[in-house]
Amino acid sequence: MSGSPTAEGNTVHTVLGPVPADELGVVSVHEALLSVVPGAQYAFDVTIDRAEIFEILAAELTEFRNNGGRTIVDSTGMYHGRDVKLYEALSRSTGVHIVASTGMGPENLLGGYFLTPQTNPPTPWPAEKFADLFAKEVAEGMVVPRVERRGAAGIVVTAADRSGMTATEESLFRGAARAALSSGVAVSARYGSDAVHDLGILLDEELPADRIVIGGLDRKDAVAAGAPTEVARRGAFVALDNVGIEDGAHITDDERAALVLELVEAGFGDRILLSSNAIGVAKGHPAEDQTRVDLPLSHILTTFVPLLTGKGLGYEDATRILTDNPRRLLTVR
Repeated sequence: MSGSPTAEGNTVHTVLGPVPADELGVVSVHEALLSVVPGAQYAFDVTIDRAEIFEILAAELTEFRNNGGRTIVDSTGMYHGRDVKLYEALSRSTGVHIVASTGMGPENLLGGYFLTPQTNPPTPWPAEKFADLFAKEVAEGMVVPRVERRGAAGIVVTAADRSGMTATEESLFRGAARAALSSGVAVSARYGSDAVHDLGILLDEELPADRIVIGGLDRKDAVAAGAPTEVARRGAFVALDNVGIEDGAHITDDERAALVLELVEAGFGDRILLSSNAIGVAKGHPAEDQTRVDLPLSHILTTFVPLLTGKGLGYEDATRILTDNPRRLLTVR
């Protein structure tokens, strides 16, 4: 599919075109295949060898598939290394479905163009401009800079700063919600300092709760505040999407497993999503991100799912979390 209009129905937008939702299989809902910090592509000490990147990512995706994975959602959004042609080649080569994303955030990673005041006195980009930008990447194809539009984005991603949502980020969230409403795809949002507040911004745009993922809910501050349960209670998807990351900011995999079981016991098994936020290839990232680069895309399947089942998660609930929930989220409506 190249620059063609989107197809709707019981399908999901992948980089190779619409795929029946039932063919997604096991899905990892928030990963980064190629992540380039904006501007790094111009740095004298950063090399971007597409052949080498292809080989690294092909090996990662093949391992993911060999361990039962079938679909990867690349959640880098716009201008952070997204390479649609590369992802098309990787999907054809490995047989793994790749769902690419549109969207941006947080504010500190936006280019200057998107921070240019639009009014006098200055105000951030209005939500409607972001909505139009993101919706066109679904309806008309994702932008390959200065060349063409290609494929259809399968999800809108955005994020707020951990110190709290800024005015620009509120515009981003509202624009993401409006784009989702008009295009039929879902929104995946990484919360800033208050997950329930940030969910409320998306709900305020009348986007149905079951079209929203709130990511980062395995951060210690989210768990301490009871955010995973409250987000699920409001009907949105709870993404525990740092599986395998055990640092000062996140709970451990043992604690994640306990949280999954707690949510299932509370009746929220149909609201849980899992991912690792791993980075296949990173360019221009700080040294502390190396942990995410070293984390295999298959970690959830090889390590975390056995941990979950060992603690008592049943087959039906595991299938729901890994297959059924992502399928409902990604199906275009």
